[in-house]
Amino acid sequence: MKINVTVDCTPQEAREFLGLPDIEPMQQRLLKQAEERFNKNLAAMDVDTLMKTMTGTAFGNIERWQEFVTGVLQTGMRGKPGDE
Repeated sequence: MKINVTVDCTPQEAREFLGLPDIEPMQQRLLKQAEERFNKNLAAMDVDTLMKTMTGTAFGNIERWQEFVTGVLQTGMRGKPGDE
């Protein structure tokens, strides 16, 4: 036996039927707060600060990568212990 039930309702109607809370007002407040914070931080950030932040991190990572590769190559050039 197979029974199919089709329910045609909006998300709001489904939430009400299932007794779920309406969180849309809370979501709207959170989105508004997030937008305000984003705009505030965006206005406070100038191009020079952004570029220094981005390039400082990028170049620091490149230097660490170069140190790592150099260390690996130097270790490889020395050979394995007992390969004399």
